[in-house]
Amino acid sequence: RVKTHLQTVAAWLRLQGGRAELPEARAALDDAVRRVGSIALVHETLSQSFGDEVDFDEVADRLIHNVLDVSRESDVGAVRADRVGTFGSLPGVVATPLAMVLTELIQNAVEHAFGPGGGTITLAVNRIRDRVRLRVSDDGVGLPEGFDPSGSLGLSIVTTLVEGELDGTLAFERRSGGGTTVALTLNI
Repeated sequence: RVKTHLQTVAAWLRLQGGRAELPEARAALDDAVRRVGSIALVHETLSQSFGDEVDFDEVADRLIHNVLDVSRESDVGAVRADRVGTFGSLPGVVATPLAMVLTELIQNAVEHAFGPGGGTITLAVNRIRDRVRLRVSDDGVGLPEGFDPSGSLGLSIVTTLVEGELDGTLAFERRSGGGTTVALTLNI
């Protein structure tokens, strides 16, 4: 039922976005649709499992696919994404905020890292028992001088979820040779 309600909210937001005249309003509603969709995906996966655990590899791969499908409608060139490593099964209370974090980070890379030439996003996951280390990297233009993640709604959401709900750490790094890496460490 939760998934159905979330899909209904997403449909209303899409309808409203189609009527929005300002591009900024349309973009904000598209972002909201994407966020609600990532929550619905976790709830769908939970409803198909036999407990409170989610195979997060499946969720991550579907999130990547969904974000890249939407990006194909933009002015950005072809973007490819790969996942290296495995999340394994995660509790639902971790899976939902982590799905939102991944959605925001992938979408942020698609929107800001690449131009018409496109690029590659890599999710590198290392899980040892109850600790997950995740690096979301791109080979795009890199962080601008004076970069402040609190200046972006999406990255503010990421910071709040990682530090507040997931009790994790978050770091933004410039990659030598170009691009950006966002490093997360979570104790599950």
